[in-house]
Formats: sequence, C-alpha cells, structure tokens
Amino acid sequence: MLNRIIDAALSARWIVLMLIVALVAAGGYALYTMPVEAFPDLTNNQVTVVTDAPSMPPTEVEQLVTYPIEQAMMGMPKQQEVHSLSKLGLSIITVVFDDSVSMYFARQMVNERLQQVTDQLPKGIQPQLGLPATAFGELYQYTLSGPLTPMELKDLQEWQIKRQLRTVPGVSEINNWGGEVKQYQITVDPALLTQYGLTLHDVAQRVNENNTNFGGGYIEHNDEQYTLRGEGRAQNVEDIGNIVLLSSRGVPVLLSDVAKVGIGPAPRLGAVLRNGETISGMVIMLKGENGKRVIAAVKEKIKNIHLPAGVKIVPFYDQSSVIDGTIQTVKKNLFEGFILVTVVLFLFLGNVRAALITASIIPLAMLVSFINMRLFGFSANLMSLGAIDFGMIVDGAVVMMENSIRRLEERRKGESGLAAVREAAHDVARPMAFGVIIIIAVYVPIFFLEGLEGRMFRPMAFTVCSALFGALLLALIAIPVFTTFAFGKGLPARSTRISTGWLERLADRYQCLLATVIRHRKATVAVAVLILVAALWSLTVIGTEFMPRLDEGSILIETRKLPGISLTDSVEISKHIEQKLRAFPEIADVVIKIGRPDFATEAMGINEGDTYLLLRPMSEWHRFHSKEELIDAIDKELAKVSGLAYDFTQPMAMRVDETVSGVKADLAIKVFGDDLDTLDSLSVQILRAVSSVRGAADAQIQLTSGVPELTIRVDRGALARYGLDVTDVEQAVEAGASGAVISQLIEGQKRYDIAMRLPESYRVNPQSMQEITLLAPGGAQVKLDQVAQVRVVRAAIEIDREEGQRRMVVMSNVRGRDLGSFVKEVQANVSRQVKLPAGYSIEYGGQFENQQRATRRLMIIIPIVILLIYILLYCTFKSFAQALLVVGNIPFALVGGITALWLRGMNLNLSASVGFIALFGVAMLNGVVLVSSINQAREAGRTTYDAVLAGARRRLRPVLMTACVASFGFIPMALSTSTGAEVQRPLATVVIGGIFTSTLLTLLLLPVLYEWSLRKSILSE
Repeated sequence: MLNRIIDAALSARWIVLMLIVALVAAGGYALYTMPVEAFPDLTNNQVTVVTDAPSMPPTEVEQLVTYPIEQAMMGMPKQQEVHSLSKLGLSIITVVFDDSVSMYFARQMVNERLQQVTDQLPKGIQPQLGLPATAFGELYQYTLSGPLTPMELKDLQEWQIKRQLRTVPGVSEINNWGGEVKQYQITVDPALLTQYGLTLHDVAQRVNENNTNFGGGYIEHNDEQYTLRGEGRAQNVEDIGNIVLLSSRGVPVLLSDVAKVGIGPAPRLGAVLRNGETISGMVIMLKGENGKRVIAAVKEKIKNIHLPAGVKIVPFYDQSSVIDGTIQTVKKNLFEGFILVTVVLFLFLGNVRAALITASIIPLAMLVSFINMRLFGFSANLMSLGAIDFGMIVDGAVVMMENSIRRLEERRKGESGLAAVREAAHDVARPMAFGVIIIIAVYVPIFFLEGLEGRMFRPMAFTVCSALFGALLLALIAIPVFTTFAFGKGLPARSTRISTGWLERLADRYQCLLATVIRHRKATVAVAVLILVAALWSLTVIGTEFMPRLDEGSILIETRKLPGISLTDSVEISKHIEQKLRAFPEIADVVIKIGRPDFATEAMGINEGDTYLLLRPMSEWHRFHSKEELIDAIDKELAKVSGLAYDFTQPMAMRVDETVSGVKADLAIKVFGDDLDTLDSLSVQILRAVSSVRGAADAQIQLTSGVPELTIRVDRGALARYGLDVTDVEQAVEAGASGAVISQLIEGQKRYDIAMRLPESYRVNPQSMQEITLLAPGGAQVKLDQVAQVRVVRAAIEIDREEGQRRMVVMSNVRGRDLGSFVKEVQANVSRQVKLPAGYSIEYGGQFENQQRATRRLMIIIPIVILLIYILLYCTFKSFAQALLVVGNIPFALVGGITALWLRGMNLNLSASVGFIALFGVAMLNGVVLVSSINQAREAGRTTYDAVLAGARRRLRPVLMTACVASFGFIPMALSTSTGAEVQRPLATVVIGGIFTSTLLTLLLLPVLYEWSLRKSILSE
C-alpha cells in the first residue's frame, strides 16, 4: 500500500505540488485565526455557585446556605468532586466535572439543581452561578487615578467604564475591587423614634411604601391613547427626608424629623492601595476566547472612553506581556531549532538542495498541525508549540532523503532519476513509516493523563502527533516528488557539493569498532547492562517534583494578617508594607488588593491581601542578578513586620492553585472530620510534625478560626413578656451594625441602596450594642440586653468542606530539596506523631497530589503502550525476537536522560517524564531502520556477520542524522532562560542526553545482540 501511494504521487507530481500550495493556504489561515495564550488553560472544568448572605456568620452560612446547596449538587453525571467555602456573608460551592462535559451543559445541570433547593434557603437569599470563565481569564487589571473622591471614582468605574468594557467581544465580566460604594443612608435617632412611638420596622415600611412608581393603564381622549404613569420614587436626599412617617395631632412627622438622611459609603469588603487608596477593575475573559485579541480590543476600547478631566486608567497587570514573552520564547526556540536542523542536514547530505527539501517538511508538517489544532479547538501556547522538536518531525524525511541521495549516487547506467528515487522510496517506506508510527504511539500515554498534568501536556501531544502524521504523509509523497524535480538530471558534480568524505572515514572506523565489539560481545553486553543498572538505581535517589514553576516574569506576594483585624487596620499595615516594597529600586510600582471584589470570584478576608510587584527591566538592576535574589531580600524585609505571614508566587500560578484545588502550596495535608475543635487540634499536631522536616518553608495552618464574634442570643421568655419578636431584634441589630438595606434609589441607569442605620455611637464597642433600644407594643422602651444575651466569643472565620465533610488544611512549601523525599519524611512523621480519632482522616494534596496521580497513570499506560509498540514491531519484522531487540532500546535510552538530569542538577518531574516518552520514539525509529537494513543485507545473500557489518555501515548516516537533528532541535529549549522555559528545559535535557546514549547503544549494542542471537539460532526463522 505504501509503495502504491509513492507511485501515485510520482505519477501525479504536479497535482502534488498543487495540494502543497493548498496546504500552505489552509495552514496559514488556521494559524492566523487560532487563539493565542501564554499557557494552556490548566483550570479544571468547574461551575461555581456564589451566594451572598449579608451579615450572616460563617457557621450560619454553612448550615443554612452551603449545606443545602452542596447536597443538591451531589450525584450529577460525570461529576468529579464538590467542595465549598463558607465565610461571613458568603457561600461558594465549586462543582468539578470531567473535562469531556461541555461547560454550558454543566452550568445547565447545576442551575436545574439550584431551582430544586431555592425554597429551602432563607428568605431573600438568591444563589447565582459564577462567571463562565477560568482563572486564566483574568487578563487585564487597572486602577483609576485622578482628582475625584474614592466614591466618585467608584461611581465612574461601576456605571461608565465597566459598562463600556463589557461590550468588548470575549469579555465575560469587569469586576470591581475597592473604593467606596455610594449609599443613601438614613441614620435614625432612637430617642426621637421612641418619642413619636415609632419603631425601626415602621421606618423601613414607610420608606418602601413611599419609594415606588406605579401605572394606571391608559385613557382615551380626542382620538388618542394616554398611558398613565405615576411617579412616586424618591429622586434625591430631600425626597427621602420628606417621607411622611405618621401624622401627630394633624402635623405630619417626616423622616427627617427622626433621622439624618445623607450620602455615605456602604460597608466595604475590600480595598486597593496604589500610592494611597484607589479602585481597581479586572477584565475577565469568557472561557475559550482568544486572550491576546481580547486584551488588544480592551486596550482599544479604553482609548475611546471619554473620562473626566484628570482621570486616568493605569494598568498594573497585563497578561499580554506574559503571552508575548512565551510566544517570543517559542518563536526563538523554533527558529533556532530549524536553523540547527537544516545545518545538520546539509553537513550529512552534502547537498544544499537535499538539505532544503528535507527541511521544508518542517513548516509543511507544522501547517498540518495548525489545521488540526484549529479544527479541534487547541490554542497556540508555550506547551502546544514550545515543546516540538523539529528534528523528530523530520526524522522520517531524513531516512527517505538519505536513501534517495545514496541511490542516486549509486544508480546504474541508463537508469532515470525518477526510477532511482522510486526504488529508494520503496526500500525504506515500510520501516520509515512504522518508525514514525511508533513515535506517534509513544505519545499515547500523554493523552491518558488526568487533571492538571493532562491539561498541560495533551496540547503538546496533540500538536506533535499531528505534525508527525503530516510529516509521514509528506515524507511518502512530497519528498520523492521534490527529489525528482531537484535531481531529475542527476546529482551535481562532487566539486559543487560539500565534501562528505568525513562520513566515509567515520564509517570505516565505525565498522572496525563494530567488528571489535562483536568479537568481545560478552564484555560489551556486560558493560551495557552494568551502566543500565546504575542508571535505574539512581532513579530511586534522584529528586522528584510535579512540575517546575513557570516564570511569569512577575512577583505576587500573598499576605495574611491576624484573623479578626479591622479593615482600617488592615489597610494601615498594607500601607506600611507598600512603603517597604517601594524602597527597592528594582520595583517600579506596587499594587495591593485587600479583601474580596464586588463579585466574589475569590473569597479573601479583609486580613488577606495580594501584592502585585511591577518590576523594572532586569537590565536596570544593580544589586541583584536574578528574581530569586530579589525575593530573598524582600523576604528579609517583610520578616520585620510583626503579625504578618506571606508567600511568594505569581498572578496566574496563584489563581490556578486556588481555583483547581483551593490550596496554594506544594504540599497540602487535608484533615477531614465533623468537629471544628478536634480538627483544629489535629492540625496543630500535624503542623508540628511538618515543621520539623528539613526543607519545610512557609508551613502553616489554613486559618479557619480565631476571629472575634459578637453573639446575640435571644431570650424568648423576655421577648414574650414585652410582646416583641425575633424580627424586631434582627432589624435593630442590623441597623446598629452595618445597616439594613431597605430600598433603592434610581438615578437614570444607576441604582443605589437606601440603608437604615443607628448613630455611630452604637458601633463603638460591643457594650454599645447592648444599649440599642427596642419599642415594645405597649410603649415600653426595652434595651437589647434585657431581651438578649450579648457576649464576645472566638469563632470560625471560614468553614471549608470537601465531598460532604468539613476540612482543615496544613500547608507547606518546599525549599532546598525535592518534593518527593520531603513528602515521604512528612508522612513518616505524621503517622508516628498524630493519632486520628474515629471518623477523622488525612489526605495529602497540593502539587504532591498531582505528582502522585500522574505517576500512577503513567505506570499503567506506559506498559500497555510498550506492548502496542511491540505488536507494531512484530508486524514490521514478522519476528518476535527482532521486535524484542528493538524494544530493548527503551531502557538503554534511559541512561543518557537520567545522566543529563544529574549533570544539570534537575529533579525528575512530569516534564522530564514526557521527555523520556519522546526519547523512546527516536530510539526505536533508529532501531527499526538498523534492523531493516541488516535484514535486507541478509536477504541479498550475505553471511550473518557480513550482513551485520554491511547493514550497520549503510545505515550509519541516517541513524546519526536522525539522532543529531532530534538532539540539535532541542538544544535551544535546553539552554533557554526566557519566559516559560522552565517547563521546556527538563524535557529537552532528557531527550538530548538520552539520544546520545541510545544512539551509541543502537549502533553498537543492537548489532552485537542481533549477531549473537542469530548465531545461537534465536533469530533463525
């Protein structure tokens, strides 16, 4: 069949050229329209349910809101897990689905379950679905600066800038952070209320009744229809103050008689600092959109927004810089790899045209890959394009071109170039095709990876397999056609070509060396086995980790103050932190975000903050030579701030960690159980066990308790004596605290809350709350402490749940050692020092969980794939033993890869493991080519010994070429230090080191084993 494909292509050469032109056009269009990102979207397929429960403490949120919704979410098709978070006034439930489920179908299923549970929630509580976006969708963040007040800036952001940016295609939401929300506030005087016999309930009811528009249908007059519209809504502060509460002796009592009506800021849940308090906006992209284009459109829209004089939109986070940096890394590596591969081809083939024809397969194969990526929805990013080895793609074409050149050099007198090329293509088509198919097959395990690792490496595997498939078709069709056009009249004279005499001399020496090792076959095999055993043993002591951290070129510091701190104090401490950071000349600007945004895309408390450091170009640094040195210096400076805990991370890494697992650490020890006090006690014991292990950094318990709570326990007997009920107490307490929202005022398109509250004196301290006065139906004045017990207790700041159980987390990062050995020591300490009561359990998560999951998956899939490859090899050679010989190259290919990791001081991680997978394919391709050549020599009538020497010598050039182009293609990645190179370096290092040893073993050990085995009649047919 392969020969027929080649013959058809050679018979219709001009049609093949037209198809190549069509491929160029289609591939160019696919590349132009393909989404461009920095990294693959690593977030899992999740739907969040966000519920605001104003003024409700965490325990009440868990019992009344989170638990009913969480239970309703259980048992949906292809659901993987459910976890939740309950905080003051907020519930977030995250439902994770299998990646095969459509995001919109998942949202529909969750929405249907929400409809079933809405009736079980407290009155006024309305859950809503989170944004159809991912953690990687936070593309662009900015602050506002100008002569306006914080409230005016917030108003401008909410009602002008946000509304206009949301019209940009691909934008899911513009989330606001910080600033002061405008609110119409009614500050009631309790004494005056009592004087007129009014209650807070009366005030709320009157405001609601007197703040509404109404319609009356229509009337007909003089052949026209008049629509009736009644305007009763308050338009301003004066209208609210003129609301009539009652009439006393014919004199109306207005709201302004018993309260002060004005405009003030609503209670804040967060703040933003940038040389003082300001407001921030965050552009969130719709899932699946083209990030680079959305950012460009947002920037263009911002240019066209007409802002008040002096007001500026100042960005501080622009994901396009990360995208541009990673794409530049990809372009640089691919270009350098292409040049190196072309040079290697030229040196080995000795002919410029032959080298260029072979190298032309690289862009053509990539165009095939671009078309497939566009069809299947993959984006262009660091992983999908940055880990491609052009040398590996061109391996099949190398074999085809090398044999064609050799055949043209040796063609018989009178034989046409077309016939010589056809015969050469027929000779190597089968082994070459099977070799490339085997390379494709070795990538199969990557498609079966799950979770974060699957989302990271599947795009790469898909791109490589698409390119390899395209390269195989092109090697069978385009290479013979191009060769006949280029060399139809024969090869140019030797004088016009580069000398390849060095190859002849190398082949002579190789043949002598091969004859020597065959004579000393036992010693050769023994040395090879000894080296293999040593390499495999070193795997048991080499450091392990999940993945190297991607360097986004920026720094983000997560800060945590003491739980229960006020927003005012949190802001003051953050200002102190900002001053310390601005003292570093390497830092151009500092932005600190405290608490949570208006829409809870994340649930930080007011004791937590994210500090964005905008770094100057490293060329302007004088004191430090790397980002790590700067981080160490910042670490020492922040350590001087008492009561502050902090971690160093990066914007995208931080959001992925907290979105995927809810844990932002290398190791997370999850403790499950029901009682919060017991969980707290166990967490303290585990923290002690973790902290004593060498390499533990930033070890801490995820704070869930310790916040002061003012508990008001109602005395029902006392309420009954005074004729009061719980709602009277509820309304009074809400008014005495943050204020109870009772209505809305509409100004054109703008909407503002109207809140009722008590004077500031009632919020000074907990004792003041006891003085809140209630008016009993009989006219008696009752203080709050007469009908309720008011006391301060330490309570939960948040309650985490996972799979229906409460959860606490002990976290630790790892510095100065590998993650795998660190976790082993931690597990030993915990099992020895911590005794779990019945009903409580421990799980190890974080990056360690990802590493373990990926390792288990690979241990299952790789043996299956090796078996599949063995079957393919048997189909190639029709011999079980010869197939086993080629598969035997796999363990020997490990030797160089492991050695390269040791030499470069790298840990064994998932990137390196994928490198080993890629390495196996190249090793087996060379093995297939070599064994096929020896078989052809035997079939020509040579003795076994002569066939081995002749076949190995004849395939020396293609074996060396495939090895060199594969390794040289990875050199730019192995040496790269630009944005995103951290993930590529281990993969490239393994391939380069492994190809070196596998090539040596293929050229020396495989012929020895072939000859030795055949001598013993193991390979005889």
